[in-house]
Amino acid sequence: MAQANVTVYLSRTCFYCTMVQRLLNTKGIKFQSIVVDGHADLWQEMKERSGGGSTVPQVFIDGRPVGGYTDLLALDREGMLDDLLFPTRCPDTPMKEISHE
Repeated sequence: MAQANVTVYLSRTCFYCTMVQRLLNTKGIKFQSIVVDGHADLWQEMKERSGGGSTVPQVFIDGRPVGGYTDLLALDREGMLDDLLFPTRCPDTPMKEISHE
């Protein structure tokens, strides 16, 4: 099954970064990791791409910011994460708005 393009900005010492990687791994998702430790330019890139997110992890699915670990976990519990990760599974389903409340 084809999967979405997933990118995760993370830090090597961040507990939530480890948890988001674990969640994606349990779903069999391959993702690009961008380690921001000691790289001010990558932190800035992450903040700009995420619309101001200044904490790690920051997850992007098909280029769209979805937030951090708790946001991904909430999407999973609501049954929406798999639809985002495997978009060809439900090709006629419109992309739902993701709330970061």
